[in-house]
Amino acid sequence: MTDARRPAPDGPLEIRHGLLFRNTALNLVGLVVPLLAGFAAIPFVVRGLGAQRFGILSLVWVVFGYFGLFDLGLGRTTTKYVAEALGKGETRDVPGCVWTAVFLQAGIGAAGALLLVLLSPFVTMHFLKIPGRFVPETVRTLRLVGWSLPVMFVSSSFRGVLEAAQRFDLVNAVKVPVNVLFYVLPLAGTALGYGLPGIVVLLLASRAAGLLAWGWLGLRVLPVLRTPPRLDRRLLGPLLTFSGWLALSSVLYALSSSVDRLAIGAVLTVGAVTFYSAPFEAINRVGVVPGSLAMVLFPAFSSLNGGRLTEKAEELFARSTKLLLLSTGPVLILLIFFAKDFLRLWLGADFARTSTPAVQLLAAGFLVNCVIAVPNNYLMGIGRVDIAPKYQLVELFVYAGLAWAGAKLWGITGVALATAIRLAGFSAFLFAASFTAGGVRFRPFWRAGARRAVTALILYAAALGLDVLAGLLHWGAAVITAGFMAVAYCRLLDPAEREFLRTRLLFHRAGGRPVAAAGPGGVS
Repeated sequence: MTDARRPAPDGPLEIRHGLLFRNTALNLVGLVVPLLAGFAAIPFVVRGLGAQRFGILSLVWVVFGYFGLFDLGLGRTTTKYVAEALGKGETRDVPGCVWTAVFLQAGIGAAGALLLVLLSPFVTMHFLKIPGRFVPETVRTLRLVGWSLPVMFVSSSFRGVLEAAQRFDLVNAVKVPVNVLFYVLPLAGTALGYGLPGIVVLLLASRAAGLLAWGWLGLRVLPVLRTPPRLDRRLLGPLLTFSGWLALSSVLYALSSSVDRLAIGAVLTVGAVTFYSAPFEAINRVGVVPGSLAMVLFPAFSSLNGGRLTEKAEELFARSTKLLLLSTGPVLILLIFFAKDFLRLWLGADFARTSTPAVQLLAAGFLVNCVIAVPNNYLMGIGRVDIAPKYQLVELFVYAGLAWAGAKLWGITGVALATAIRLAGFSAFLFAASFTAGGVRFRPFWRAGARRAVTALILYAAALGLDVLAGLLHWGAAVITAGFMAVAYCRLLDPAEREFLRTRLLFHRAGGRPVAAAGPGGVS
């Protein structure tokens, strides 16, 4: 049960490691449960709608899933400014920040909705190549989707308030049902005989319900927001500047993430894209743990920066890096050594024969990249949101050249090599920026656990290599992995981390001690 009833006491928000770890676990559940719901529901939706209508519904899902990039980063900006205020224990500017962001989000969303309503016929007939008999239904569907944009954009601001207060229990109490309904409502709509417009109305209603829930919870957790909504013109410049850099970074990330497949399609064949993208998406799913932690780190670093708690920020930086290496690293190292077996079991012999080197290179790149959430969110949390997009702008052109050359020279393996270089390079750059522009001291970071985690992964990889050479393969890998997990738990985690994992991660709930300025600390 979540609790948002008691008002937040005065004083700075206390960032505790138990709170952060449990919030990460909650986010992990919040990501996995909707994926499982989609896995179960999609086959029935396909059969109910047919291939053509399901294709149109897939476009609707893309809009719901990714158009949040076009809110100009204002949702995360809200999180940043509210978390900093809570870290200082000064909440007088919070209402102006939140309501200004809400007004901006509503305006941007309404403009986007109007644009999509006007352009829907043109987009349907000239870009989507929809068969003639489905054109009217598609136009109505896209127009309804357009009116979801203000709802989604404003939702991100209110959700940002809860994230800033580290109330991810409340965030996921709303997010999980809404995202499960994302797949269940189309299934219910097909069972009731609804067309695509009717299904979109159901989806829009669920998003509107989510907005109301997040708004209500935000007002309960931070009663200071119970003021008449007003736009504070003094905050427009700072909010738009910070969010502008975030938006640029998101756009550059989206562009870079599509370069590999575009290069393969242009230089090789569309069929080659399949042999690359299917394994890529599988490896990318390993990022569910770093993604869950990233949502927690950004408001945590922002709050610590607001409270000028530099040493605690450095401790969180080091501890988070260690935990990501220990939780995600072994999975990716296993993929490097057993890529062929994984592909043969999952996708068949053709993929095992064609995609194995590409998977091994991608896994190596993601191994370095799995910790990028730490420096990226640290730099954003201290206000250096400009660093990443400046690098990404250069990276985009360099990576495009590498991917094109790789496709020409070595096919999908060459593109995978270019992608691995991009992933590793971006991580290395952000860590370097954290140690220089960000002020994190390298020696304490390295000694606080990163050194031992890296050493343990190197030894783990060496042991797997010997296992492969000795021909023990799967049984040997299972024993080595079990041994690594035991050593990691007993020797690499500190006593507080072991205690938390053993007794508190999923089941413990603090009874009475509140989190200052963020409502009751029921997830300490």
